[in-house]
Amino acid sequence: MDSPSTPFRIGFILTPEYSLMSLTAAVEPLRAANHLAGRELYRPSYYSVAGGFAASTSGGGFQTTALHDAEPLDLALVVAGGNPLLYRDPAVTRGLRILAQRKIPLGGISGGAAVLARLGMMEGRRFTLHWAHVEALAEMMPDLLIERALYVVDRDRLTCAGGIAALDMMCALIARDHGADFAREVAEWFIHTRPRMADEPQLSPTAERLELRNPLLVRGVELMFGHLAEPLTPDQIAGQVGCSARQLQRLFNAELGVPMMDFYREMRLKKAHELVSQTSLSMLDIALVTGFTSAAHFSRLYSQRFGLPPMRQRQTLRRQSG
Repeated sequence: MDSPSTPFRIGFILTPEYSLMSLTAAVEPLRAANHLAGRELYRPSYYSVAGGFAASTSGGGFQTTALHDAEPLDLALVVAGGNPLLYRDPAVTRGLRILAQRKIPLGGISGGAAVLARLGMMEGRRFTLHWAHVEALAEMMPDLLIERALYVVDRDRLTCAGGIAALDMMCALIARDHGADFAREVAEWFIHTRPRMADEPQLSPTAERLELRNPLLVRGVELMFGHLAEPLTPDQIAGQVGCSARQLQRLFNAELGVPMMDFYREMRLKKAHELVSQTSLSMLDIALVTGFTSAAHFSRLYSQRFGLPPMRQRQTLRRQSG
């Protein structure tokens, strides 16, 4: 496990009607990580518009600092419940815009991504939120890249569906920072013996959708889906799945008939094809969302896979549909 010189600072921005369960499921893994490491790896802080005690829907809550007095942060997460599509507060808007201007990574828990999306802060980023808000937000803003997943990490945006999914997202963050073995220790602290992967949908199992049966293979595919923008290495995937890279490679070859990283690239290209076909994102934005290093590199691989460069593919599809 790495030994950071300073703790990773995570600010939780609490909005009215937030769920205490969603917040504590995100905070408690950080506390456990500090305890198990014997030092402060993560430093959470809590903010609301006015400061003071911020009550959740259950009545419990946290003491908060006024958002305009926020300390320097490494990550800021908006925690929102109720109907986040109707939530408007100029002070929160100002605070989030300041954080975005400072290039602070942002994210949302439960309905938090909807608050960010309405401010234009999720454009060109894959993200998720609680299933109850997905259809309404998609109808309101049809160009958003919403995924029905437990959590999604897309470069500087981390989002989860709320509830226990917040624990899964934090375990993924801990695995990124301190390795998969330590993240499993944290999960086991909460009798959460298998941190769920990003693409385990909120309402239907990935294994059935992809007709996968081996649990290691299912976890590997789910992990890939959650990290399209910044592709993981074979060792990183295997470490979080809980087996060796060689063993996972054998499973991909035996059960899917393709090498693991070829499967990963195909997943990214299929997502790119979906974005080319269904959105107006630029080719550079699509390349970034799907983890390709440049628009030229993306265009070359896309052409090899689908027979046309992505821009020409979009033009062809629009002529056919028009």
